[in-house]
Parts: sequence; C-alpha cells; structure tokens
Amino acid sequence: MLQVGKRAPDFDMPSTKDMKTLKENVRLSDYKGKYLILFFYPLDFTFVCPTELKAFDTRYDEFKKAGAEVVAVSTDSVFSHRAWISTGEDKGGLGSLRYVLASDITKDVSRDYGVLMEDQGIALRGLFIIDPEGILQYQVVHSLNIGRSVDESLRVLEAIKTGGLCAADWKPGQKPLAV
Repeated sequence: MLQVGKRAPDFDMPSTKDMKTLKENVRLSDYKGKYLILFFYPLDFTFVCPTELKAFDTRYDEFKKAGAEVVAVSTDSVFSHRAWISTGEDKGGLGSLRYVLASDITKDVSRDYGVLMEDQGIALRGLFIIDPEGILQYQVVHSLNIGRSVDESLRVLEAIKTGGLCAADWKPGQKPLAV
C-alpha cells in the first residue's frame, strides 16, 4: 500500500531520455541520492497538461538547485511523448523539455501510485516527492481539471529538506519550529 513515510514503489518505464531511439528506460534507482518529483498527468496533446509540463520546465533550474530531478508520467506511449515534445507550441505541442517524460503504457506504475482511473485507462494528476533514500515524503492528487502549483511543489520540497517541523504557510528561508 502506498503511504508517506514508506518506500516508494519501484518503477522501470520507457522514457524520452534518448529522444532519438526511445530505448532508455527511467527507473527509481536512477535517482538514488537525489530528491525526485514524480508527477502523473492524464494525456499528451490535451489542455491543462501542457500548462503544467511547461510550468515545471520553466522552474526546472530551481528543482535542480534544490537537489531534485523531475519526471512526468502518463499512460501514453513514448512515441506520443516524442511527437508532443517535437511539435512546436504554436501547433499544440510542448516544444523542448529539460526533464524526462515516462510512458506507463502498462498502467502498472499509475496503479502502484494509486492514481490510475481504471475505467478510463489514464492517470489522475498525482504528484509525489521521493527522498534520496527512496522514501515517499509527500503525495497529492488532483482531479483532471485542476493543474498543480509549481510554487507549492518547490515549497514542500524545501520544507522536507529542512528535516524539521514546518508550520502552515512556511516559506523557504524561514526556520522550522523550535520545540
């Protein structure tokens, strides 16, 4: 059962790591020693999804500076991912991304992370922060219509990294609570 504070479910998925061949998988073990922002989205070539993927790309350097990598996952094929990335934004595509898109074509990973809508075969908008030891530290799931806040994702990442007690509306640079 997926639970914060427990080991994150392992994964091994086709990805866009090598855009030319699409033969390089992405695995949880690839991120050992780093924080991982793993987020699921419903489908390529849709409406809310590109706003999220581009927002995470725009702030990618901040995630890297915080010691985190970003991987986005949908149940689309890597071929669809490549087409979406290779298509310009003016034509309904993403354009370039600095992080990896993974293909959960089997739907196993979406199921393991509790975001698969079985009746539709697509993932809800789930975001998970996994620490350098592979422990799930944060999870949030949105309905299909609501995009995620990159600001909140960065804030929570920084709060987790303090190792302390962070009050409501804690912001990076503030001290954790003293007890």
